[in-house]
Amino acid sequence: MATPSNREAAFGDEKGFGWLLFAATMLGLAGVLSVIDGIVALSRSKLYTPNSSYVFTDLRSWGWITLIIGALLIIAAMGVFSGSGFARWFGIAAAGLNAIALFGSPTAAAYPFWALIIFALDVLVIYALAVYGGKRMD
Repeated sequence: MATPSNREAAFGDEKGFGWLLFAATMLGLAGVLSVIDGIVALSRSKLYTPNSSYVFTDLRSWGWITLIIGALLIIAAMGVFSGSGFARWFGIAAAGLNAIALFGSPTAAAYPFWALIIFALDVLVIYALAVYGGKRMD
C-alpha cells in the first residue's frame, strides 16, 4: 500500500481541497472589499465618477446594497471554511449575487477592468463550490 507523500499530507488528501480553499478565501476577500466599497459609497466619496447615472437609485442605495452583499460573502466564506453543505449553496448564491450586482454598481462605471476581474473570480468561486463543494475541509 502506498503511503501519502509529505505534500499530500500537508495540503489535504481530498481531491479539490485547493479549489475549496481558493473559493473560501476569495469569498472572504470579496466580502471585505465589498464592505469597504459600500462604506466608501455611503460616505459619498469622490472615488467614483462624478455625475454618473445608475441603473436604479443613487450612490447611497448602492452603498447599502454593496455593504449587505459584502456581509453575505463573509458569512459564506466562514461557512465554506467550516465545511457546511448549506454553505456550499449559500456561497454559490452569494457569489452569483455579487457578480450580477457588480455590473449595476458604481464600481463598474468607475473601474470597468476591475469589475471584469471580480466577475471572473466570482465565476471561478462558483465553479469550485459547484464541483468540489460537497467535500468537507477538515
